[in-house]
Amino acid sequence: MAVTSPDSNNKLVKYTQQINREYVRQNRFSPYMGTALTSIIRLRNELKAGGEQMNIPLVTRLKGTAIGTGTLAGNEEAIDNYGMRAWIDWARNAVLTNKANQQKDSADVFGEAKDLLSDWGLELQRDEIIKALMALPSEAAPASLGSTNGQRVNGILYEAATAGQRNTWNADNADRVLYGKLVSNYNATHATALANVDGVDDKFSRTVLRLAKRRALLADPKIQPFRVNDGKGREYFVCFAGSNAFRDIKADLETINKDARPRDAEGMEDNPIFQDGDLIDDGVIIREVPEISTHVTNVWTSLTTAGATGSRVEPVFLCGQSAVAFAWGQMAKPTFRKDDDYGFITGTGVEMAYGIAKMFKKNATANLKQWGVFTIFVSAAADA
Repeated sequence: MAVTSPDSNNKLVKYTQQINREYVRQNRFSPYMGTALTSIIRLRNELKAGGEQMNIPLVTRLKGTAIGTGTLAGNEEAIDNYGMRAWIDWARNAVLTNKANQQKDSADVFGEAKDLLSDWGLELQRDEIIKALMALPSEAAPASLGSTNGQRVNGILYEAATAGQRNTWNADNADRVLYGKLVSNYNATHATALANVDGVDDKFSRTVLRLAKRRALLADPKIQPFRVNDGKGREYFVCFAGSNAFRDIKADLETINKDARPRDAEGMEDNPIFQDGDLIDDGVIIREVPEISTHVTNVWTSLTTAGATGSRVEPVFLCGQSAVAFAWGQMAKPTFRKDDDYGFITGTGVEMAYGIAKMFKKNATANLKQWGVFTIFVSAAADA
């Protein structure tokens, strides 16, 4: 019996026109971005009218001794103030096609260009906020400002910093940095302090978190809480942690959440044992930002073996008000290629201008101190 089989060219091929785009995670920093002084990431728009750099005035509290019945004239206290500069640079991207390729396309791949470019811009800004949180303060403009690739992150990028620059930052911010669960892990040499972070004992835990909060409350200048409940005297900070560090503190808090959070059908949705989402402990909101862990793997590669016996270390950022400045020169807008070869070429792009800077203040001894960030280094092994 002869069975007729279709020739390979005659076999039915169906193409779906629904295009699957790779998932792009929403910016986990977005709820904490705003124009108010109380925002963790402050959006500034002054440079939309023009200019390359912005000055952000910072003023510390008065700390002078009170004068009683003595003479006040001549004993006035000077206001300690500083102007922090932030620079902006351009970020652009584009995609291109022509009529010949569009004619062949079964699914209008180029039609996804607008959404893909939007996702690209959001990812870029998220990653540069992470780099800014880890950057070392500097009064100078970014070295590559205005170059082909530019640099929108102000300060000295951690991965590009010398050992001496890291040590200077470490010493200047000794009151707003913590290595593991012990204050005594600190060393003036940054690499030595990292090597004191034990792979077993110094994981991110509520012990580490609570110590970091106490240290942040004692820091000088003060790190202002993200939110204050004046009626009850409660102060709240926000902590950004990578997936590995978040995994460890979530496990440490599991029993507390089991005992203290509702477990009935209605309460399960808000219990982090059963649902993903932020954690909260001792007035600190702990938010997972998976890309912080990714940066350790791909950008801050020295941290992958920086801990005791070559263990992996991750930064965690405990933040208060005005931790980061996000200065806009131009919001993202679509662009189109003008040289279209008589309408045969189609190109669409996006362009924006901004700068992201971890805010800092110079004190009387010329130390550049982080304004609203307390940096924690914890052991965070990769999943086996």
